[in-house]
Parts: sequence; C-alpha cells; structure tokens
Amino acid sequence: MHQILIGKGEQPVHLLGQYGNRHGLIAGATGTGKTITMMVLAEGFSRMGVPVFIADVKGDVAGLSQAGEPSEKLQTRAAEIGVQGYMAEASPVVFWDLYGKLGHPVRTTISEMGPSLLARVLELNDTQTGVLEVVFRVADDQGLLLLDLEDLRALLGLVAETRKEISKTYGW
Repeated sequence: MHQILIGKGEQPVHLLGQYGNRHGLIAGATGTGKTITMMVLAEGFSRMGVPVFIADVKGDVAGLSQAGEPSEKLQTRAAEIGVQGYMAEASPVVFWDLYGKLGHPVRTTISEMGPSLLARVLELNDTQTGVLEVVFRVADDQGLLLLDLEDLRALLGLVAETRKEISKTYGW
C-alpha cells in the first residue's frame, strides 16, 4: 500500500496514496513547517509515480532535485519517527522558467499571470505594483487581452496618456 509518513507525535500519521487528490491547503505561521510538509508530500507522491507541480517563486523547494546529505542527526530522527530504510535521494525535477533561458519555458499570457505574480517576477515596488493592478483592472473592464509584454507596454502607454480619466474611475 502506498503511503506517505506526514509526521509522528504519539503515533505516526500517514497519508494513504489512494486518498490523495489535487486539492489541499497547508497553512500556518512562519517557521511552522509548511515548506517541509509540502516537500514531504511532493517527494512521497513522486515516489508513487504521481507527477507533482509546485509553483515555487522563492526557490525554497529547488533542493528536491538533489539527493540530500545523510547526516547523523537526520538518520537518528528518521529512526525515531519510524522511517524504514531511509535513503537520501533526488526527485525528478523540471524547472520551468518564465524567461525561457535557464529551464523549460513557461507558455502563458500576461493576463493569465495576473498582476500579483507579474509584479513579483518583475520585482516591482509597492507603487509600481499598484499601477500594474490598475492597468489589469482597465484591461478587464475594457475586455482587452494582455497576451505578451508588447500588449502590456501598449496599455501602460494608454493609461499614462489618459491617467486623469483613469484616476477618476480607479482612484489612482
């Protein structure tokens, strides 16, 4: 039976593979183990042969592509929680790259990315992000598609030219 050891308190807690599905939520405060939990699930499903897609903007889980170094502390902890035959191993990973230079190119439109992700990718400040959010609202309200960066540039130009009218409508 395929199962993933999630953790162990008084008793071990496993997720049975047959009950896994595409929907889940991992939430908690900083430092509570969200990223580690996600990595454990990704590794477990990968071992079962299930393709896993993780959107990792910060790069926290990129290490899944490499086998870890089995330290004495890690071996001891694995034995404490009952992990049988622990071995450090790499998971199959394909890095997707928005720029198409360092990994598998992501094929998406600017509209599909949305203002929040695009702002993070472009490393915009709060003011720039606010402008981008207004531009996306204008595009939505006027039924304009933002397919690529040329479309975005053109709409930014239009918004700049009509900024007084735009600010009345969108409070900019």
